[in-house]
Amino acid sequence: MICKCNISRRLASATLCFGLIVGLAGCRHKTQIATLPKVLAPVELVDIPEPENLPMIEAPVVKPPPVPVLTSAGRPKREKKKPTPKVVVAPEPVQVASVTPPVSAEETAIGALTAGGEASPQTKQEAADLIASIEKRLNALSAQKTEDEKAQVSKVKNFLKDSQEALKSGDAEGAKTLATKAKLLLDDLEK
Repeated sequence: MICKCNISRRLASATLCFGLIVGLAGCRHKTQIATLPKVLAPVELVDIPEPENLPMIEAPVVKPPPVPVLTSAGRPKREKKKPTPKVVVAPEPVQVASVTPPVSAEETAIGALTAGGEASPQTKQEAADLIASIEKRLNALSAQKTEDEKAQVSKVKNFLKDSQEALKSGDAEGAKTLATKAKLLLDDLEK
């Protein structure tokens, strides 16, 4: 007697062999590439004559833009702005009896402008000390920082110069205010 497992095993192996044979044989509709016969004798090349009446095509003439010419050697020179002379006319002191209203908190927060009247020696000294400290800090800035922040440094120097002029003219409060503005800009610059 033949066992059922033996029959199924034989059937499975036969199916597997048939599948492998069909798979390895490939498709019968495969395209065949025809091989060309080898050429044993050299073939002469024939020169094709050019036609005599070829149409002439002319390229349109394009006018190039004018070439910029430097009229002077180097960069154009800028004229420096001449500072306008500041004329300070000191009004004669006039005594007027008036009642001044109380100063609001907004006015004191901004800083009151002074007319350059008498200032205490302490205020003059504070303004002078503030100007000196700003000059030291400005000179201590690195060249790279000065170059990178030219506009800011220029503003600081302008406020400092105006502060010095105000101090020379006797306006210690104005000098102190301008020096404080220069100090704040310098603080922002050093961050």
